[in-house]
Amino acid sequence: MNVEIAPVDEHTGPVRRFRIRLSATARGARLARRLTAEQLASWGRPYDSEGNRTASLLVAELATNAVRHGRARGRDFVLRLTLYAEDATLRIEVTDARPDRRPPAPGALAPAGLDTGSGRGLLLVEALSTHWGTTCGDPYTKTVWCEVPLG
Repeated sequence: MNVEIAPVDEHTGPVRRFRIRLSATARGARLARRLTAEQLASWGRPYDSEGNRTASLLVAELATNAVRHGRARGRDFVLRLTLYAEDATLRIEVTDARPDRRPPAPGALAPAGLDTGSGRGLLLVEALSTHWGTTCGDPYTKTVWCEVPLG
């Protein structure tokens, strides 16, 4: 489901959080993926677990989109991870500097052509997350988020 605002927090119990600002470059996107895998491992989700691999992939896709489509000269992107320990759900948020470039809504995502090398990132996000959406909290940024069960 794609919504204009983040859903009301329906999670309960202990929460673990991680936040980092990264350069809006390919290097920053790669670092986002590696830092996600490391953070999840430190939270007890090993590198080789399905949850860690899935979350790392989703972060890579969202961070790459922030670099490709959300980059503004001299502006970084922000990665936020929130782990809801009680139901083992991870919320991934990537905030970039281009609120004017919003992704299409779920169901409106066009399949990528067989001859193209890109255009599948949000399809992966839609397929692997329980829900996702976009928020614009201020006139200068947008956040694309998704939630994934870590099992």
